[in-house]
Amino acid sequence: MTFEAGFADAERAAVAAGKVIGALGGAMKQLHRATSEGDIYKMRKSSDRLVTILESTRQEVENARSAWPFSPEAEEQYLKESYAAEVIERAKSESLQIQQRDEGLVVFPSILRILPSDRAVRINKTRVASIRPSAIVKRLKAGQSKKPKAPEAVLELLHRAYRLLVGNEYGKTITLASVYDALTMLPGSKENFDQTDFVRDLFLLDRSGVNRTKSGAVCSLPASTGTKGARNTFFFIAPDGETVTYYGIRFTEVPE
Repeated sequence: MTFEAGFADAERAAVAAGKVIGALGGAMKQLHRATSEGDIYKMRKSSDRLVTILESTRQEVENARSAWPFSPEAEEQYLKESYAAEVIERAKSESLQIQQRDEGLVVFPSILRILPSDRAVRINKTRVASIRPSAIVKRLKAGQSKKPKAPEAVLELLHRAYRLLVGNEYGKTITLASVYDALTMLPGSKENFDQTDFVRDLFLLDRSGVNRTKSGAVCSLPASTGTKGARNTFFFIAPDGETVTYYGIRFTEVPE
């Protein structure tokens, strides 16, 4: 049983319960009208109908209450072990490029992280409690139409970190891994800005064409023999499914 199937069963049961509750309301109105008019025949007929519908209502409400097939323990286990695969399969069935990278699922330009104990997910920095896979995929697709953050702000942040790291050796290439470490030195900072966030911002900056800081320094993202291995290397999945690799960063002062 998948979450999507479980939610679909629960939805159908809720719809059925809603219909019978609506019928119960109609029977109550008939009884009220019969009593207000003093029609004994209609009053008895409405009362009998009300009892019948009430029994059906109890059954449909119980069906709706028990339609969700997962226990609390099974919910958490599914979120830990199977939910990511279901979201990936659902996304691919709708031609949405999605890959599992580092701490989350990457769907350009969003990052989805699963929070099993909370019965929720986090999309970028927004906690989302509506975790039906079809609803999540719809939300991720909508996120692709949103305007990304300004790359200028990302560039200035990278430049400040770079200056702190290189000191008097301004102009040399350093690893992006060292820049990320510098940006996440404070306790708890990696929880709000993990490596997937970092490489997403790099990608958006790289594809924007923005490479000159306010002070006039020019940024480049050189490759290295280090890109042949996984260590100190970052990967990102572009909208077309291309895997983009990042390794180093360098700023150089350009004479006026």
